[in-house]
Amino acid sequence: MGEISSVLVLGLGKVGDLVAHLLDRAGFDVVGADLVCRSGATPFPVVSLDVTDAAQVADRLAGCDAVVSCLPFRFNGPIAEAAVALGVHYFDLSEDVATTQRLMALADGAASAVMPQCGLAPGLICMTGAWLARGLDRVESIELKVGALPASPSGLLGYAFNWSPEGVVNEYLNDCEVIRDGRRRSVPSMSEIEVVWIGGTQLEAFTTSGGLGTMCATFEGQVERLDYKTLRYPGHCELMRFFFDELHMRQDRELAGRILVKAKPPVDDDVVYLYAAVEGERSGVLVREQLVRTYRPVALAGRRWRAISWTTAASACAAVELMARRDLPNRGFVCQEQVDLDALMATPTGKMLADATPVAA
Repeated sequence: MGEISSVLVLGLGKVGDLVAHLLDRAGFDVVGADLVCRSGATPFPVVSLDVTDAAQVADRLAGCDAVVSCLPFRFNGPIAEAAVALGVHYFDLSEDVATTQRLMALADGAASAVMPQCGLAPGLICMTGAWLARGLDRVESIELKVGALPASPSGLLGYAFNWSPEGVVNEYLNDCEVIRDGRRRSVPSMSEIEVVWIGGTQLEAFTTSGGLGTMCATFEGQVERLDYKTLRYPGHCELMRFFFDELHMRQDRELAGRILVKAKPPVDDDVVYLYAAVEGERSGVLVREQLVRTYRPVALAGRRWRAISWTTAASACAAVELMARRDLPNRGFVCQEQVDLDALMATPTGKMLADATPVAA
């Protein structure tokens, strides 16, 4: 595996457990770590680890080439600091903007790579948008959209909390970075609603925070318009505005998350929509290029995995595989838009993402 052969996976929850299995299947020496070691046979060793104990974390990191944090974003800063201090490559799944800014500063001059935001959005959607943009001579706009939804929705919200409620609430409430008229701007979340059709299904798209990762910094001055929007079933955004604003739930994010999960618990039959489009010129002709994919649950490692879980895990694992093959920088901050999508899809794990049948928008 070249520069990366041993990987520590922190947090064996909805995504982390599969990250560990996929990396093990790809040939890495994997150790999984969680606060509580659950019973059950795994092809890799699992250890108990309190990530708030700096000494325990440093001890585990010392024996690894890379670490993948699948923990809530609030734990990632100290873990990344410990990894950089020990020369260990760092990956995570965070969408939190403030955490990523902290990691960018930390990565300056680091001897190892710091690559956060390796999930779907940010992550795979950013790779896809940048890849489409590279096919044009001049890019005017980049539109990125992702939705993780119940395949058979119920109730007015048409939603299920298959992802971290803490992360979803942040995405809905934090301001969103976009590019307008070539410059970076901030717009409110849950704004700029539009209708989107994917494979005959009507959806709505609206701005949410964090999905662009570092793309605004990368593309400022190069494109006129760039934004990320979340996909939901029609009517969802209006109801969420009522919940957060008229019921004053934005003042208590933790309580809001608990209420929403109780009202809309996770479902196993989910669907992930990925929608990327660019407009610009190629050979003097105005064109619009789109890549739209639909992902559904799969059976892996003897279990059935939700679409949101396996697509997130596969994107992160493929990034580790690319760095192990030295197809990515091995030091400093690594952006998702630096990834070549073709190369990612050609990795053992990335092929899972490539196998989904493109659909018409």
